[in-house]
Amino acid sequence: MGRTAPNLRHLRAFRAVAQHQSISRASEEVYLSQPAITQAIAKIEKSLETELFIRRTDGVFLTEPGNLFLVRAQRAQDFISHGVEEARKLAGSKGAKGFANLDQLVSGVQLRALIAVAETGNFSLAARLVGISQPSLYRAARDLERLSAITLFRKTSQGIDLTASAQVLARFAKLAFAELDQANIEIEEQQGHDTGRIVVGTMPLARSYILPTAINQVTCDRPGIQISVIDGRYEDLLHGLRYSEIDFLIGALREPLPIEDVVQEELFKDSLALIVRAGHPLQRRASLSIEDLSEFPWIVPREGVPTRDKFEGIFAGEKGRRPSSIVEASSLILIRGLLQESDRITILSSHQVRHELAKGELAALDFDLGDTRRSIGLTFRKDWHPTATQALFVETLRNAGSQLK
Repeated sequence: MGRTAPNLRHLRAFRAVAQHQSISRASEEVYLSQPAITQAIAKIEKSLETELFIRRTDGVFLTEPGNLFLVRAQRAQDFISHGVEEARKLAGSKGAKGFANLDQLVSGVQLRALIAVAETGNFSLAARLVGISQPSLYRAARDLERLSAITLFRKTSQGIDLTASAQVLARFAKLAFAELDQANIEIEEQQGHDTGRIVVGTMPLARSYILPTAINQVTCDRPGIQISVIDGRYEDLLHGLRYSEIDFLIGALREPLPIEDVVQEELFKDSLALIVRAGHPLQRRASLSIEDLSEFPWIVPREGVPTRDKFEGIFAGEKGRRPSSIVEASSLILIRGLLQESDRITILSSHQVRHELAKGELAALDFDLGDTRRSIGLTFRKDWHPTATQALFVETLRNAGSQLK
């Protein structure tokens, strides 16, 4: 559905017709006239460019695309209902004063306005993002606040901040809209058009073998799909995952789970190594000591990353032995360049530089790091329901990961 706000009333009418297989009975449930329901379904079918129902003398029945759309429409409504419930819990007694059936009254325009304000922190910028006038967006946002009886917005010196209740509602609204986007993709897939988009959040290890292998295999069979790979800090990628901006993450798994609404799946175990350029003074030296390692400059990840913790552990308790020359870097391209042009040492997975090791451009030092095994795998939202193409891509990643076990 992109930036266009879906008409949630039309979706409710569609679901009622699907449930009762009757426009007249659906009319009684959603309080719309039969012509209005017929028009609502026609608009949805036009936007999807497919028929959702077969009209017969004994009722109206879902087509195959209609069944696909029904699953996504139900999931979208469930997300909205859950978002309203969670927002009210956070608001406490204040949230109890709003309409009891808020999830049935809220409009797509109101939720889109909320999301836009969350993304921009400004009503004027939010209106530009949505593509409506500033007064219209402001009115929609304030109408949502009035209906819910929950404070959603706070003025700050930097602009507009969302309250905790508003942030929760905005997240679930984004998940609901993402379901409707998935519906479009699934229907196009069912009609033989691979026009879907897969968004992968990736951490360093997956970029060197698993992800390139899977991308090449899937796009060879389905050249019409778009795959977007997003690099970044784990915290930022996790945020994108939870807000449906990213479909799944691939990389080092976290223990314990960072938050309860995601699940992890291990693909293989990985171990760390000390990597240097070919011909490094320490390359052929056996029984390396902490003192040997401290005499050379290092490249390390930023603080808070598990690999950085391992680096700190090497020199823990070795007063005065910690290397004085340290470069913090996460870019594998930069790390490779620094290693090949200097006597620096870094600590990372040998899988990340498997090609350079095979070519003899880089080497692993003979130093016992102890048990550095860590789980590499996939992270999903608990409630994620992939399209057929997304499921195929995930299965291809699993196969690529199994080759590294």
